[in-house]
Amino acid sequence: MLTVLGAGAWGTALAAHAARRHPVTLWARDPAQAQSMQRTRRNERYLPEVELPDGLRVTADFDAAAADAGPGGLVLVATPMDALEATLSRWAESSPARGDPTAVGWLCKGFREGSGELGHEIAARVLPGRSPVVVSGPSFALEVARGQPTALVAASADEAVARRAVDALHDATLRVYTSSDPVGVEVGGAVKNVLAIATGIADGLPWPGAGPGIGLGLNARAALVTRGLAEMTRLGLAMGARAGTFMGLSGLGDLVLTATGALSRNRQVGLALAAGEPLTAILARLGHVAEGVRSAPQVLHRARRLGVEMPITEAVVAVLDGALAPSAALARLLERDARAES
Repeated sequence: MLTVLGAGAWGTALAAHAARRHPVTLWARDPAQAQSMQRTRRNERYLPEVELPDGLRVTADFDAAAADAGPGGLVLVATPMDALEATLSRWAESSPARGDPTAVGWLCKGFREGSGELGHEIAARVLPGRSPVVVSGPSFALEVARGQPTALVAASADEAVARRAVDALHDATLRVYTSSDPVGVEVGGAVKNVLAIATGIADGLPWPGAGPGIGLGLNARAALVTRGLAEMTRLGLAMGARAGTFMGLSGLGDLVLTATGALSRNRQVGLALAAGEPLTAILARLGHVAEGVRSAPQVLHRARRLGVEMPITEAVVAVLDGALAPSAALARLLERDARAES
């Protein structure tokens, strides 16, 4: 059985989708939210558009939710990255986690604020000896909850654990592929959020003679996405990932979706920054976590420590910090010397 820990938009969407096929338990941290969702069959705060199926049980009882996965089941953490360690630790201390083959993994993407860790680095400390699974890929929560066709990747060093995620999630409209490169899958899922902010800025900046609302244009967007993919790949290789992973769902696929899709919160941040809106006001208006804002400084920090050049990421961080206006960040990128593409 599947248990999802975290009742935000993405956790709710994946739990609801899977619950149309088999029983699923969704844990909500807030008891009032859990009661409301169980009663109204909607997540009014994060996913009000979708009715929750009968097969989904919502509870605020953490231990009961963990126990529902049962031996041979799967527990997926769907909190923001900054809460992953606390949630994994709490699960590890719960009685169901001790001495049974329950698999565990997470849906969150990004580098942890402060420490700059990815999920697999956190899990190595909190769950020594286990091979967890990370589920990622190009996916907007609303479309998954509606049952619209989506493809994801489940990555683990243990093929059997990755298959556990396939068994829990895969169906006719949600295809789940496996990967043995969790590092690459996580780097792709984290860096694409930063690059989506950059693409939003580029699409939102006016260009003389192009007309209102056109931005830098589609040529510039394609160049930015492509060079952003190169940055992502360089960082991933330096961290031990495989190059081929970045041409897959969690690399190119997730980057294209997040950089260009209207439902992307990170893209919306970039568009609003280009329009001159203060970052604090943007985040307050969104009401949801935009992981690229939190991850960008950590991505740049890891890149510098590893000697990896990431000029687009560096420009995004400068804009988020208020050190550069979006137009000045663009000018800095355009002024870079010509070089070999690879």
